[in-house]
Amino acid sequence: MKITLLLIGVFVSVIIYANINSSNGIVGLTKLNGEGCICHNLDFNDSVQVWIEGPDTLFVSDTANYTLFMTGGLAIAGGFNIAVREGALNISDSLTQLMLYTGDSTWQLTHTMPKDFINDTVSWSFIYTAPDTTTVDTIYSVANSTNHNGNPMDDEWNFGENFPVTILDIPVYVNDEMPVREFRLEQNYPNPFNPSTVIRFSIVSDVKSQTSNVILKVYDIVGNEVATLVNEALPTGEYEIEFNGSGLSSGIYLYALQANGYQVVKKMTLMK
Repeated sequence: MKITLLLIGVFVSVIIYANINSSNGIVGLTKLNGEGCICHNLDFNDSVQVWIEGPDTLFVSDTANYTLFMTGGLAIAGGFNIAVREGALNISDSLTQLMLYTGDSTWQLTHTMPKDFINDTVSWSFIYTAPDTTTVDTIYSVANSTNHNGNPMDDEWNFGENFPVTILDIPVYVNDEMPVREFRLEQNYPNPFNPSTVIRFSIVSDVKSQTSNVILKVYDIVGNEVATLVNEALPTGEYEIEFNGSGLSSGIYLYALQANGYQVVKKMTLMK
């Protein structure tokens, strides 16, 4: 009898706890430091699919935009919790908020209120900032698909697949501060881009030949050549080239300009 009463008490406490917290989010639920949304249902449900989209490679201290998606389950409204091992999370709109998880004194992301599904899917945007050292960081997630009827134990939830982010050293850029009409490679615009961006550069030609042999190439983050945008002799002037990354996957890319024995390298982010 005592055991039965104890179980009933725990069940009621869980419901009360969920009703208090689920309306404006809760943290400490991901695989990093929690057991999931057990205040809504004791077991995860594979009918709920949760995943993160965004760049999987960044340079140290870089900031990028990410999106958490959820589909399946009861699919009326949903909530979430996101945690990160080493980097930092931040909000990108009023639908998310930072909350302190007292279990390890970290700031995690959660919803400000349950968000309605649209076409069987719900999503939240957020910002991730890489740590200042090279590493492989991990973003953890969990999300809850509810019928929004006020009974939390009817809801269905699942963990998202862990999202690793490789953090790399920033390349050494050469001659990046030279005057515009001498030798300069500008930051591409827009950046991040999808799928096209414009790269601007300026050169001064060799006095004798009146031209300079100019090479502008794009590389992936591990140094594989992706595209050659310019490989010809050009006179002094300012130029702009459009780069289309429609056939590439999201991530960090490098573009390098060579002319008159100089080289400048910059990075750009393709975000689909």
